[in-house]
Amino acid sequence: MQQNPGELTDTKAEIRHPQLKVLLQFSLLALLCGPLFYATTGFPQVSRTPDSELLEKGRAPRIATVPKAPADIKVVSYNIRWRGGEELDKLIKLLKHDSEIAGASIIGLQEVDRNKQRTGNLNTVKSIAEKLGQYYAWTAPPTQTAEMEEETGVAILSSYPLTDVHRIVLPHPGPGGRRRVAIGATVGIGGTPLRIYSVHSENRIPVDEKIEQTKAVLEDLARYPTQMRAIILGDLNTWEPNAVKRTSELFVRENFTTPFANGKSTFLRTVLVVPIRLKLDWIWLRGLEPTSHGIDKKVGLSDHWPLWIVVRLKSSGAVK
Repeated sequence: MQQNPGELTDTKAEIRHPQLKVLLQFSLLALLCGPLFYATTGFPQVSRTPDSELLEKGRAPRIATVPKAPADIKVVSYNIRWRGGEELDKLIKLLKHDSEIAGASIIGLQEVDRNKQRTGNLNTVKSIAEKLGQYYAWTAPPTQTAEMEEETGVAILSSYPLTDVHRIVLPHPGPGGRRRVAIGATVGIGGTPLRIYSVHSENRIPVDEKIEQTKAVLEDLARYPTQMRAIILGDLNTWEPNAVKRTSELFVRENFTTPFANGKSTFLRTVLVVPIRLKLDWIWLRGLEPTSHGIDKKVGLSDHWPLWIVVRLKSSGAVK
């Protein structure tokens, strides 16, 4: 089902008093952005990670057995908001056993820590891959100063080998010069190559610049044959209604489709007891036919919900 770019998002707070609405909007923006800088007092002195080390590829010691040429594959996208400890254990169990998101052949994650104190300096995606028996690739933005910890990143996990892994530092820095990234990789399934991207866009830049961040991912995809099947997923931070509409229009122009309607929220946070629901997360397809999909709203580990989709590989013909 092709996305209708004219649909309206359900970005709403269900409030009537205009002054309270303005206050909530500013509060939401602050909550979405978090602190712009870390205080120097008491902050651990760490060495800045060189850019050359901000791309990691690996695999579980033992890869789980999967069909060589499946007719359908499940894909999951989830901004995990740097889960660690018991919550990470719960996430891994969900990816194994949940009625909606379990059994995914491809998983795209955002806000994935690798070496940060808040998550016990655990290599999060490596830990997930080892428990699921999958291949993985991870990358993060450049850190700004030597006093800052390694930035949180994005990741792709796959039941099939990942090749041609590419780190994309997105244009247009956010507050304090912070950067955001995407990661691309090619997955070969039964002789069918798929180009996969996991993206985490900036949330505090103008909509025009958000669109240019998405275009940077599409420009990377343009290096490959037009008939190559592709999936672009992740947190595009389209919290403004205009950003939702323009993002949909951009992907539709580029021959992508999605079964996820613009009006379906993927994020929930409560501000001053008022629930704020936003459309931030996406899964876009080129050359792939969706057979089922959903937003798993019973998974409450993050303020985002995981999206899942089952796709069927089209049998023949170039992407039109």
